Amino acid sequence: MKNVIKLGFLALSFGLFAVACGGGETKSAADSTATAAGNAIDSVAQKADSAVTAVADSAKAIVDSAAAKVDSAAAHH
Repeated sequence: MKNVIKLGFLALSFGLFAVACGGGETKSAADSTATAAGNAIDSVAQKADSAVTAVADSAKAIVDSAAAKVDSAAAHH
């Protein structure tokens, strides 16, 4: 019975050792995929931001021109 417990403890400690070492695997492929996905997301976010800024700027220009027309009409009366 004592040998079974010792053998179980040895197997458990070896398993923990293998997990702690990571089994010698490399994760560079997953990292490069994550980096590429992150870059794509950043690119799309920048394009969306510039599109929203362009729409906001054109809307501001329309409002400013309408306000200028109102100001000029008020000045004439």
